[in-house]
Amino acid sequence: MPLTSTLIYLVGASGSGKDSLLAHARARLAAQQEVIFAHRYITRAASAGGENHIALSTAEFAMRRQAGLMAMHWESHGYCYGVGIEINHWLAKGMTVVVNGSREYLPTATEMYPELRSVWIEVDPETLRARLEARGRETPEEISARLARRTPRQPGDHSGDVIRNDGALNVAGEALVDLIRRHSGIPLCA
Repeated sequence: MPLTSTLIYLVGASGSGKDSLLAHARARLAAQQEVIFAHRYITRAASAGGENHIALSTAEFAMRRQAGLMAMHWESHGYCYGVGIEINHWLAKGMTVVVNGSREYLPTATEMYPELRSVWIEVDPETLRARLEARGRETPEEISARLARRTPRQPGDHSGDVIRNDGALNVAGEALVDLIRRHSGIPLCA
């Protein structure tokens, strides 16, 4: 099956397990030349935990954005997030690019990248609260405020795939691996 460029754009509430799922998929698909996982540029310290990102100061982020080095960028919870223009080169080469995205930025990303496939990571509220508490980045009040702002995907929202991540990581992780393989044209048994 010929390779076609696809942008796989993961979205889900903070604490839904996107970083863990991406790490699982990255490890499982490391030998697949057709798939590449984009790192995000974030104005958050690298030592803050969570995803393997490229930490930038606010000034560095602004300079890169003004220089046209960000393919996508948004602000959320007091931080700036970006995905570099290198993804455009990877897509032009026919690769499948996997990005940890933003629900709020999804409409813009969909307009920019017609090959985008959204993947919604969903988790029940109790599990979400437990994960946010366990990671220790926010106060109990901030966690409650975050949960109050949580808006699950609605039936009329952008179409895409849904992965439930309430249970064991390897179950949802393998669902993501299978989805990436399917959209990349890689046989499921590869």
